[in-house]
Amino acid sequence: MARMTAARAAVEILKREGVTDAFGVPGAAINPFYAALKASGGIHHTLARHVEGASHMAEGYTRTRPGNIGVCIGTSGPAGTDMITGLYSATGDSIPILCITGQAPTAVIHKEDFQAVDIASIAGPVTKMAITVLEAAQVPGVFQQAFHLMRSGRPGPVLIDLPIDVQLTEIEFDPETYQPLPVYKPAAGRAQIEKALGLLNASARPLIVAGGGVINADAAELLVEFAELTGTPVVPTLMGWGVLPDDHELNAGMVGLQTSHRYGNATFLECDFVLGIGNRWANRHTGKLDVYTAGRKFVHVDVEPTQIGRIFAPDYGIASDAKAALELFVEVARELKAAGRLPDRSAWAASAQEKKATLQRRTHFDDIPIKPQRVYEEMNKAFGPETRYVSTIGLSQIAGAQMLHVFRPRHWINCGQAGPLGWTIPAALGVAKADPEAQVVALSGDYDFQFMIEELAVGAQHRIPYIHVLVNNSYLGLIRQAQRAFDIDFQVNLEFENINSPELGVYGVDHVKVAEGLGCKAIRVTDPAELGAALEQAKKLAAEFQVPVVVEAILERVTNISMSTTNDISHVVEFEEIATEPAHAPTSIKPLKPLEV
Repeated sequence: MARMTAARAAVEILKREGVTDAFGVPGAAINPFYAALKASGGIHHTLARHVEGASHMAEGYTRTRPGNIGVCIGTSGPAGTDMITGLYSATGDSIPILCITGQAPTAVIHKEDFQAVDIASIAGPVTKMAITVLEAAQVPGVFQQAFHLMRSGRPGPVLIDLPIDVQLTEIEFDPETYQPLPVYKPAAGRAQIEKALGLLNASARPLIVAGGGVINADAAELLVEFAELTGTPVVPTLMGWGVLPDDHELNAGMVGLQTSHRYGNATFLECDFVLGIGNRWANRHTGKLDVYTAGRKFVHVDVEPTQIGRIFAPDYGIASDAKAALELFVEVARELKAAGRLPDRSAWAASAQEKKATLQRRTHFDDIPIKPQRVYEEMNKAFGPETRYVSTIGLSQIAGAQMLHVFRPRHWINCGQAGPLGWTIPAALGVAKADPEAQVVALSGDYDFQFMIEELAVGAQHRIPYIHVLVNNSYLGLIRQAQRAFDIDFQVNLEFENINSPELGVYGVDHVKVAEGLGCKAIRVTDPAELGAALEQAKKLAAEFQVPVVVEAILERVTNISMSTTNDISHVVEFEEIATEPAHAPTSIKPLKPLEV
């Protein structure tokens, strides 16, 4: 038998579980693990500037390709406590990441030793497992179990806390005979699928709501095939966006209070049946449940049994991995089609496409300062179907989701449940690290951008190029808009006159200087006519210098983005002019067909 430190055994298991990259920050209590990482080789480590940033890099890395598991590393405290936000974001969106922390020696954990903290208890509520390993011989089994849990059922994160003496203890471990544990995922039975299809076939105007679980299960192609077999229009959720191309004839658009399309909400409100697959009925998708559910039957398919009925009781629920369910849905649908027993849905699907051609928002404005809608129009022109977009929260993300176009799974990478400010930069770095050949484009408002701006230096140091579109109105725009309900505009204004950059007026932080100071390239745009050229120049700079490139658009200070003010998807307020002629929305998925009066 081979003898090695428990830390070395952990590293060897990581490699045999498919890990090739890790993100983190060394510290005294985790140094034995880092020594093992260096001695073993085979895992590339990216040094973050902030440990929360490392956790978001791991998230972005996982979300980019099927099978990826991002790893973030630091000490138990304060690095572990810094990474809690990343663990929360990962668990909310069913993203497997592994957080490894270095703890004080076992004998003094309870004695308030330097940087000793009960990180397992802190992380417990936001992980599938959080454990401090007190016996070195347990390390291989704990890591084996961690990968089993992260991949089984509803995916999610795990934290393993390793006291420094445990890391250093030698154990018997044979890496050559190590085997991962089998992954468990519940699978639907044929009788369940036949019943669900019976309910769908009995309806007149059905929809499929496709959530992030379809993408997590790598089942997008099956979803598209099933939709095409049955002729059923599809509503992707924000986390499921890209499951079928935006220009597919069965893509009905997104539904919700904020990240939704006018045509998506209109089509949903006419439907009489909904098959939800891999979605969680998030509140900003559904809004008021009485409006969302009225007059409709629901079937819910989810990998987590306790998710079924959590938000509202469906007419029928199936606990199943999305891929396993869709394989059966396709199989049964093929048989029914061959037997001529599938209804003709062409008129219903055509009505959804008619709405897509008539119910559009305006993007073309020539105003100075720039209106944000124009930024997304120019992004549609500059970036093609292969683009991987990364965003987190705010009016920028909401408007981007309303106006950008996504054509492939994992090409809209967005933390949906937690929405932590600062997520975008490190997540984009993780995405670019996972897919170095991709065109990665991040989207932030100025406040999200400032939260973890130091991580730009990681991209400069490690030569990780991507383009970051920064829309700057020097406001906490989403919170300002929400404060309208309270008749206040309080503590949301970021404006000040920067004595070192008077040319900015009241826009405050000079993001160009900061980005350049961190080793990146940056372009500021104040005229909408110059946006297209700036985005093209950014592509060239990223390719030439292999660093992040920031394109900052100076926006008008106040823009209210379309959303419901009453938590009701049937009453979304259009604060800006809607599109009434094709030139108002030149990059819309379908050319605008003006409504006949």
